[in-house]
Amino acid sequence: MTDTFSDEFPAAANRPIQAVFFDIGETLVNEGEIYGRWADWLGVPRHTFLTKLGALLATGGTHLDLFEYFKPGFDLAEEEAKRAAAGVPNGFGPADLYPDAHDCLAGLRGQGLFVGVAGNQPAGAEAQFAALGLPYDVLGISDVWGVEKPSPEFFERCAQLADVLPDHVLYVGDRIDNDLRPALRFGMHAAFLRRGPWGHIQDDPGALAEATFVLDDLTGLPDLVAAYNSTD
Repeated sequence: MTDTFSDEFPAAANRPIQAVFFDIGETLVNEGEIYGRWADWLGVPRHTFLTKLGALLATGGTHLDLFEYFKPGFDLAEEEAKRAAAGVPNGFGPADLYPDAHDCLAGLRGQGLFVGVAGNQPAGAEAQFAALGLPYDVLGISDVWGVEKPSPEFFERCAQLADVLPDHVLYVGDRIDNDLRPALRFGMHAAFLRRGPWGHIQDDPGALAEATFVLDDLTGLPDLVAAYNSTD
């Protein structure tokens, strides 16, 4: 990528962080209403549904365990088809975007950095995310790629798309197990974002100590990256 900001920022090839990749769910997209719509579909009070989600995550469960708990034998593809037929399809739209997402991505691209978005999502999320109109250079969807986090191949794909070595990539996500630890193991910089259920339930002081940044939101990330690149 050609650096057109040389008066303000160091040349791209000399920066410790040359590319920044973002997870999608609970990093750029707020999944609270998405889960709320699932609760409505299953006939469960929203607060009960979300409370049970937190309890399952705290004991090592997943969001799929949540669906199974309230509807034994739950089949995600089947239920998504039923929802689509009923006019309440699963997915996300502009109203689900976190308010700090656009300015964060734009701020990083304004520094001449490569900005990517890559997360564990179904194939249908590709068109949904593209329709949000965010400023980024590449979009990666696990079901399209055929590889998902925490596999090292997922992070390898990110570095390849940015055409930089892993140690020049910063991966930003809300999960310690799927984002922070595997990005660090692959030799990337990593930023842990404390939001959403995973961001507040999961804890690993050792991994957090290795994170390049620990964030409460995305507002200040462009300035943090600029400062890191100018002094490291």
